[in-house]
Amino acid sequence: MTPLADILAGAARTGSGFRSAIPGDWMQGRTAFGGLSAALALQAALEAEPDLPPLRSAQVAFIGPLAGDVTVTATKLRRGRNAAFLQSDVTSEAGLGLRATFVFMAPLASSIAHDDAPRAPVAPPAADAALYTGPEDFFTGNFNFLDQKQATGPAEWLRWARLRARDGLDPFVELMAIGDALPPAAFKLLEEKRTPLSSLNWQINFQAAAPPTTDGWWLLHAHAATARDGFSTQRMTIWDAAGAPVAEAMQGVAIFG
Repeated sequence: MTPLADILAGAARTGSGFRSAIPGDWMQGRTAFGGLSAALALQAALEAEPDLPPLRSAQVAFIGPLAGDVTVTATKLRRGRNAAFLQSDVTSEAGLGLRATFVFMAPLASSIAHDDAPRAPVAPPAADAALYTGPEDFFTGNFNFLDQKQATGPAEWLRWARLRARDGLDPFVELMAIGDALPPAAFKLLEEKRTPLSSLNWQINFQAAAPPTTDGWWLLHAHAATARDGFSTQRMTIWDAAGAPVAEAMQGVAIFG
């Protein structure tokens, strides 16, 4: 297991970002785990512009495979009085693998205070819960998980997740790594057939300016309402350990078979 904080600490800083290498235990097949690549992109954005307000939104395009040595660059697109837009690219020998646009925005005084978002439907893992961790040579080896299988449908995941090593991370960098840790929801429709799937994009909006949790736990939900013609769209939610909503997201997923 290679802690994400160690990858960031060992990166070689450049004038516009940093260079690093994707460890084998953060790979998923021929490409890096998408949450890791997005977390690297966010870290570069955080380092590119001083005193950023909280992250509010990220648009991530998974353009191509990323493996081995990677270069992460960040560019300020615009910064106003309240919001800042930054773009990050992650490239490897194969070319551009990921492009992300991040929106940072300070809290504003408002007459509106509305919240009817659903709370977490299940409690966090008990101290003696039977957790599982993926194989050490796959990205899931960096996480602890607890499935809530009794609460899910045929194209739906509901799973508690936490990074096994999370010290020294910006909270939103941790959340970017966590937020993509579920398999695509359409994967459950394949039964015994192991057809390759790949996330194409990821839009995630954060509902909390400073999301806390307990013992590193976040509840992840993904549900695919449709999957046909080699494409699935899914909605995703993240809750903290107290059950409060943290983020809403959507992904498009390619199904190769």
